[in-house]
Amino acid sequence: MKPSSAVFSNDTIRFLRELGRNNHKSWMDENRERYRAAIVEPFRALLERLRPVAWKLNTRFIVSGRVGENFSRINRDVRFSMDRAPYRTQMYLFFAEPGAKAGQIYTALSADAVTCGFRIYGLQRGAPLIQFGRPRAIEHVNWLEGQRRRLAERYETYWYASEKGQWMKHRGWPLKAEEWNKLKGWVVRRKLTHAAATGPQFDRQVAKVFREVYPLLPFTSWPQWRA
Repeated sequence: MKPSSAVFSNDTIRFLRELGRNNHKSWMDENRERYRAAIVEPFRALLERLRPVAWKLNTRFIVSGRVGENFSRINRDVRFSMDRAPYRTQMYLFFAEPGAKAGQIYTALSADAVTCGFRIYGLQRGAPLIQFGRPRAIEHVNWLEGQRRRLAERYETYWYASEKGQWMKHRGWPLKAEEWNKLKGWVVRRKLTHAAATGPQFDRQVAKVFREVYPLLPFTSWPQWRA
């Protein structure tokens, strides 16, 4: 990758914080141009910088730049939510193969944190995580343990299970068969600072994270995999 200049500015973080304090349509309407300049355009610039990295990892990754395919939505669906705030105070950039149920490598900026890593969710029986990842993890626990030793010092990890109708979060690496038998989601991520996100090396830092966590994606998502 060529030497970089900063993609995000302090106004990116400032905008997200102010949105959190003014989470209503009239404020967003007044700040629509600022949203475009502080959020939309920088995230699209980051996509362009990371596109070669993503394709080097996986030529099947979607790189359309569309909302829902590479970017999260700023608008929230509040129909079934107790919180009626219409906007999210974070934005995700992610790469995945076609099919929204497979794993993703991602980076996210919020008013409180900057994260990047790997994530996968599988709520339905036919989801890749349930169909491929679960039996593979039970069979190849030594491979998973090797990934834990490789990543655990610099990455945090947690997984989700549905227990008695409640979505429960568990910290640590899922290694036991009984954990994988109820696992419905898994995140391995590294936390960065806002200063890192607004610095000139952020795209390089994200690229390094993507390369390090990428082996988890085919392990949990693909019908064919080799150690």
